[in-house]
Amino acid sequence: QVQLVESGGGLVQPGGSLRLSCAASISIFNLYAMGWYRQAPGKQRELVATIIGGGSRKYADSVKGRFTISRDNAKNTVYLQMNSLKPEDTAVYYCNAERRAPGGTSSYWGQGTQVTVSS
Repeated sequence: QVQLVESGGGLVQPGGSLRLSCAASISIFNLYAMGWYRQAPGKQRELVATIIGGGSRKYADSVKGRFTISRDNAKNTVYLQMNSLKPEDTAVYYCNAERRAPGGTSSYWGQGTQVTVSS
């Protein structure tokens, strides 16, 4: 089992910045991938950014150039730096971890952190 604890959400004005953190209960070396998803009211959960074991990163088109995913292996933590925030970025942001083993793949989720972009 992997526990994920997110932090860093809040209220920010359009054009502002926030940094989300996701701390894992195990070494992130043991995880195939970690990522951030978001879900706005009335919408499906969508991928925002992901970082895969070797460091390969993938971003949703809507956040490219504004958001950056990174990780600190020593702290078992993944970050999402969000710049130039827009009202449409308002959502609950969830951290996700994927672990692969011979028996299959397991996916874990954090509790979510609210990000509200509003003037």
